[in-house]
Amino acid sequence: MIRLGLRLTLSGGREAAARLAVMVAAVALGVGLLLSILAAINATATQNSRNAWLNTGSGNSATSRAAAKTDTDPLWWLLRADRFDGRTIGRVDVAATGPNSPVPPGLSRLPEPGEYYASPALSKLLHSTPAAELAGRYPGRQAGTVGKAALPGPDSLIIVIGHRPDQLSKQHGATQAAAITAVTPSSCNGTNCTVRVGIDNRGIKLILSVAGTALIFPVLILIGTATRLSAARREQRFAAMRLVGATPRQISMLSTVESSAAAVMGTAVGFGLFYLFRTQLAAVDLTSTPYFAGDLTLGTGDILLVALAVPLGAAIAARLALRRVQVSPLGVTRRVTPRPPRVYRVIPLAAGIAELSFAIGRVPRSTNGQIWVFVPGILLVLTGLVIAGPWLTMAGARVLARVTSRPALLIAGRRLADDPKAGFRAVSGLVLALCVTSVAVGIIGSLNAERGIPQAGRAVAGALDANYVQGFDAATGRLTGSVAPLSKAAVSDLTSVPGVKGVLMIHTNPLGTPDPALRGPQDVGAPPVAGLASCTELARMPAHSACAPGARAASVTLNYGTFGTYDWMHWPAAWPAADISAQRLARLPVREIVVATDGSTSAIERARTVLASAYPDQDVPLTVREDHAQRGAELAGYQQLANVVILVSFPIAGCSLAVSVAGGLRDRKRPFSLLRLTGTQLGVLRRVVLLESAVPLLVVAVVAIGMGFLAAQLFVQAQFKYSVRAPGAQYYAIVIAGLLASLAVIASTMPLLRRITGPETARNE
Repeated sequence: MIRLGLRLTLSGGREAAARLAVMVAAVALGVGLLLSILAAINATATQNSRNAWLNTGSGNSATSRAAAKTDTDPLWWLLRADRFDGRTIGRVDVAATGPNSPVPPGLSRLPEPGEYYASPALSKLLHSTPAAELAGRYPGRQAGTVGKAALPGPDSLIIVIGHRPDQLSKQHGATQAAAITAVTPSSCNGTNCTVRVGIDNRGIKLILSVAGTALIFPVLILIGTATRLSAARREQRFAAMRLVGATPRQISMLSTVESSAAAVMGTAVGFGLFYLFRTQLAAVDLTSTPYFAGDLTLGTGDILLVALAVPLGAAIAARLALRRVQVSPLGVTRRVTPRPPRVYRVIPLAAGIAELSFAIGRVPRSTNGQIWVFVPGILLVLTGLVIAGPWLTMAGARVLARVTSRPALLIAGRRLADDPKAGFRAVSGLVLALCVTSVAVGIIGSLNAERGIPQAGRAVAGALDANYVQGFDAATGRLTGSVAPLSKAAVSDLTSVPGVKGVLMIHTNPLGTPDPALRGPQDVGAPPVAGLASCTELARMPAHSACAPGARAASVTLNYGTFGTYDWMHWPAAWPAADISAQRLARLPVREIVVATDGSTSAIERARTVLASAYPDQDVPLTVREDHAQRGAELAGYQQLANVVILVSFPIAGCSLAVSVAGGLRDRKRPFSLLRLTGTQLGVLRRVVLLESAVPLLVVAVVAIGMGFLAAQLFVQAQFKYSVRAPGAQYYAIVIAGLLASLAVIASTMPLLRRITGPETARNE
């Protein structure tokens, strides 16, 4: 039977070849997606391990105790973040206290005072950018490049600068390290170490697992749809075999051989596609930096899982798709109307919702535990939609048949009511795509609403904010940390930069006037103390620059450089006057410096270099745009992943719809030919075909969208204690575009109807 099955599969004519090609393509797509997700999880873990060394000096007690037993000389260490054109530069200042000081990975030796090592991407940037915009921030000469072992990704910007111990030890934040940290950020539990740099690859593993679950379902629908191409003719062939003595087991073997052959070929093609497009996959930015292509690896367990699970799943899908002829050899010839679906089909859908609801307040702490809680729940919801779809289709079709008297609506309604499974099968992929889209939009929308950062206006997005505050004393309401005022030469350097519009220094406040934009909690410590600023300097700022009439100095908010671009900020129309002379104000220490620019890269970077040179032991300033991007970086990665899910699921669903409609037309060409012979117009038949897909699509789509948002609500409530927000216009545009594209796909099959319903098709064979 295996040889016969292979012969029918490979030499069964054009229909068999087309069916095999579609099945192979569907399996290959599913395998490629699964391999990509598994490789991305592995690459994220590898990438995170290369972040470990950057957390040196953050309190890793286990590593420090292990190193203390050796004769290692301590290493002075200071990690800071620099910026260039919206990109983060990791700056590590080091100073060896002896010949046995530890050397970070990727370096052949520690840089001497006046030397630095730069990553390849940063080295290229240093040589291609004017020194006044970047290189002027880093003293000394380049001694070499940082190796791959210390780089999270190929575009990582990292610099390691050498200093004298007596010089670096005086800088704020510098610590002594006895060893280079090797604990990955995801392994740090907050008690034996502290993370300053790194990503939560456990959270990404959870998100990728949920995304993979959402993506694989449309692929399985496509496989099942492809399996049923020319199903009527194949069922007749299998039934004829049963009539001449073939056993149900032999028929099962034939169908299994066909699906297994397609699955094996598709799996091989899928592996080939993964390795062919691995370089492009590495460019996907989920963790704020692309992957090295070599990090997208597959373990033995990953390969075995995909190589065995996908063919098995395809065989099961084919077995379910052709199970009808295994009941009786007369099951096809008698054309018995299938039993109508029962209401119990909604039980799996309800079970999925119940499982996600049960997780609220009971989410496991471990990532694997969370995966085992949420993935089965989402699987149940998606499976429940597929199982409940025929019953929902039947309910909608019966309503349609009762309320209409038009021929096309009546024929479509009666056929859908008689065989709702076939009607829903055509649109099941698209229904799942709508559900997946609703889940993704619901989750990302709620995260954006709770964690997202409002977009800054153009006028303030390019303003530089150098904040030199180091802490806050709740007892006095005063900030700690300050720097000396800018020298006249530094102010002149800033104002001479083309594109710089103004410089504002916000000073400490000996008057103790309260912050006019912030109010502390009632009966909890003193109210926050404002900063003091010159009204002349304020007038050059792009926003919130007004002082009270006649004022020369004003009390301004603690974080003026944000320009009130966060939702929780409520700033006055004019800053209240402060009773202080200009001479006294100019002598006060400075907590914050704001530089207004025209937003050009040259102006921003040259001004940033001037400030970095004026205060070399302080963090470099950020633009308002960079501050927003930094706070929303994790959400941006999740948003990109959601876009991938949406963009991949809809084309797969469209392929399923096209294959299903075209296959359904070929299976029913003789009934349609008889209708044409009895006088039915071709336009009526076209409307019948359109309605047979549009009715279940619209009926079940409403349920799918509702279930998608409900599942998203339960997920974010259980995992984050958030609530789903109403989707924006983009979501409605996606849904409408998807529905219109689906109708266009159905309409594209209409020319086939004329060709296959001619009088010659109605003859008895």
